Amino acid sequence: MRVLVVEDQQTMANYIKRALEEQGYAVDLAFTGREALDWTDVVDFDLIVLDVMLPEIDGVTVCKTLRNQGNQVPVLMLTARDTVDDRVVGLDAGADDYLIKPFELKELLARLRALSRRQSVNSAKTSVLTLADLSMDTTTHIVMRGGNIINLTAKEYAVLECLMREPNRIMTRTEIAEHVWNYDVYNQSNVVDVYIRNLRRKIDDPFDQKLIHTVRGAGYRLMAENDNETI
Repeated sequence: MRVLVVEDQQTMANYIKRALEEQGYAVDLAFTGREALDWTDVVDFDLIVLDVMLPEIDGVTVCKTLRNQGNQVPVLMLTARDTVDDRVVGLDAGADDYLIKPFELKELLARLRALSRRQSVNSAKTSVLTLADLSMDTTTHIVMRGGNIINLTAKEYAVLECLMREPNRIMTRTEIAEHVWNYDVYNQSNVVDVYIRNLRRKIDDPFDQKLIHTVRGAGYRLMAENDNETI
C-alpha cells in the first residue's frame, strides 16, 4: 500500500515515514502543498497523510483541490489546531479523518488501518482474497495455503496482495513495484524479482500446484492453471 506523507517539518515527516515503512507501507514524502499536488498528478496513492500548515499551498486547499479533481484517495489530516471549528474546516474540505498533534504513533497507524478498511469496503473489495487453496485475510494479514499459515515479511505480503487483487492478469514489474515501494526504491530493476523468488519458495515450492507464473517479456501473474506462455 502506497502512502504520501505531506509534512513540512522534516524530522516529523521522516519519523512518520520510518514508522509506516516498518508496517509494510511504501511511503513518499512531500514538504509543500505544491509538491503534494505534483505527486498526486503522477501517482495513484492508497492513502495520504496531510498536514494543514504547509508552505506554498495549505493542506485544506490541497484537499479541496484533490476532491475537485475527482481524486477520492482517503486523506488523514494532521494539525496542531484542536478547536471544533478547525476540525470542521478540514472535514468540509474533504478529509476523511482528522488527527491532532501531538499524537501517539499507534493511533496514527490505527486511523490509517481504519481508512484502508473503509476504502476496501467502498471499492467492494472483500477482506479475504482467495485463489485455489491460497487465502489472504487483508484485515488480519494472515496468509494460508492448504490449511497452513504462511509466514511472510511485510514486503512479501504487499507483493502477494498486489497479485491477489487481480488474479489471472499479467502484472508488470513496474506495476508491482509502484504499489509496494516508494519512488526511490522501485527504480532498482531486480527488487521485484527478488521478492517473487522469495514468495515462490514459500507459496509454491512446498505444493504440487504452482500459482505464481512468469510471463516472458511481460511480468508475473497469479493463476491456478498453467498455460504455454508461462514458466
